[in-house]
Amino acid sequence: RKYPQYDSPDSPTHKVGGEPIEGFETIRHRVPMLSIDNVYDERALFEFDARVRKLLGGRTQVEYAIEYKVDGVALALWYEKGRLVRGVTRGDGRVGDDITHNARTLRGVPLRLAGDAVPAVLEIRGEAYMANSDFARLKAEQERKGEQPFANPRNATAGTLKLLDPRICAARKLRFMGHSMGYSEGADYQTHMEYLHALREMGVPTTPNVQLAESMAAAVETAHEMMENLHALDFEVDGLVFKVNRLDLRERLGQTSKSPRWLIAYKWERYEAVTRVNDIVVQVGKSGTLTPVAILEPVEIAGTTVSRSTLHNRDEVRRLGIRIGDWVVVEKAGKIIPHVVRVEEHRRDGSERPFRFPKKCPECKTEVVQDEGGVYIRCPNPNCPAQFRETVRFFASRSAMDIEGLGIKVIEQLIDAGLLKELPDIYRLKDHREKLIALERMGEKSVDNLLAAIEASKKRPLWRLLNGLAIRHVGARTAQILAERFGTMENLCRQSEQALADVEEIGPIIAHSIYSFLHSEYGQRIITQLAELGVNMGEAPAAHPPARERKLEGKTVVVTGTLSRLTRDEVNELIHRHGGKPASSVSRKTDFVVAGENPGSKLAKAQQLGVRVLSEDEFFKLIGE
Repeated sequence: RKYPQYDSPDSPTHKVGGEPIEGFETIRHRVPMLSIDNVYDERALFEFDARVRKLLGGRTQVEYAIEYKVDGVALALWYEKGRLVRGVTRGDGRVGDDITHNARTLRGVPLRLAGDAVPAVLEIRGEAYMANSDFARLKAEQERKGEQPFANPRNATAGTLKLLDPRICAARKLRFMGHSMGYSEGADYQTHMEYLHALREMGVPTTPNVQLAESMAAAVETAHEMMENLHALDFEVDGLVFKVNRLDLRERLGQTSKSPRWLIAYKWERYEAVTRVNDIVVQVGKSGTLTPVAILEPVEIAGTTVSRSTLHNRDEVRRLGIRIGDWVVVEKAGKIIPHVVRVEEHRRDGSERPFRFPKKCPECKTEVVQDEGGVYIRCPNPNCPAQFRETVRFFASRSAMDIEGLGIKVIEQLIDAGLLKELPDIYRLKDHREKLIALERMGEKSVDNLLAAIEASKKRPLWRLLNGLAIRHVGARTAQILAERFGTMENLCRQSEQALADVEEIGPIIAHSIYSFLHSEYGQRIITQLAELGVNMGEAPAAHPPARERKLEGKTVVVTGTLSRLTRDEVNELIHRHGGKPASSVSRKTDFVVAGENPGSKLAKAQQLGVRVLSEDEFFKLIGE
């Protein structure tokens, strides 16, 4: 305030939270913020798809983007020449409240959009929300002060945005994710996926894990997978949104007076039942994470008998305030795993016992530690029996070494028989064929099939091995990045922690985890033994071609349709191996589109943009395979 001539409306100081404001003005939306039609079963999704295709002249299939429906407060951000000028609530869809002062404090709302490709005018629509972890802390603070706590994160978000003091809004750490576009000038996006990519480039977070499907049938399958991963999200979700991906098709479809014709929200019917918590036990995962699990009095919900429910982590236990002996409400919605949603506190009689996380691992009795964020409790012992059991199961899974026949029941038998004491013992099982045959429900044929699958897994590419080693923070994508960047396990092990952190998409936390594993006595012993037993460490030329032979080095490749030789995962792996980057949507940055049988709209988009299209044979000829 002392030097007003140096004040800039996009200065970071404006995000901290200014003085309280008098009240909210109302603003008319330049493009109405319409509501979304809801459906509650998959049959209705296919009916929606049929209407869309009919309106588009009888198209055989339409490409859909599928994204989580964040249970927050709808918000429109107006940017002019890249600068935030207004933040407006949805209101009644035509008129909303001007909450610009509060919007400026939201995490994920840049005061100035980044990059050179920013439209002259852009209205970014999305959701203001409160993360579950932040809500748990706010609720605990309100209870400590004797205040009436908010019922859920959405109510907390709505209540906070209505406050006239932006300092409170800033302190409560509300966030924003973009998902749609309103009024714009100079925006030249062809698809929804291209728009979301542009938002991220401009510094605006978008809904995570948005998927693209070439038809409604594929979209429904994708939706099932997304619903299975809801527990990993740190925000409330009340459905999935299916959107026609191509923006030109959206214009043709238009809208009714209430909602657009090009999108639909799939909300699952919610079924509830009340039951009692008989106990809370702790499970140990492959990376040592301790997960609390409620053991319930068995109860029927929507045709399913529910007797257990994960409580995820310590923060969730605190948020629920759950105790052993409590009566709880368990919810089952669609294909989501049943889970505890609230405690019936009014039914408590004093016999309930609080749950406390153990100070020692329930399996190996090692003292537990907190992770960096303080949310998860871990067993740090790499030789923990529970971790070992889960590590072997994951190592053999389809996303890692893909050893068919090595499931959890077989693994438990092998451990009990003393045949599996550490990971490399998998590749020593061939020396114990007779002992394997003697195990329950094994037999000669089953054993021979298992041993053949184990032998075949030795030739898997390096990234699968890295993924299977269950290094903390290292999933399939990180494993692929490491394999592409360093080529061999030997080269990877030579890297400093800083060299790992400098790799794009890795960063210091993941780098520290990788370095610690590779230089631990346990990690070095396991890797050395696996190499001695013949497991590929990335040195075979066929597994990772030299840079000069990688025909896709630095190229972005999109696959559409069905390939006769490989599955989609396998062809994406092949693209990675040859230095390329698989992508899910076509844009001007795409170098090649590989078209198999029954290609979708990606082929038309490629032709429209002049992107080179390869047949399956041309693709394999290009990479020399």
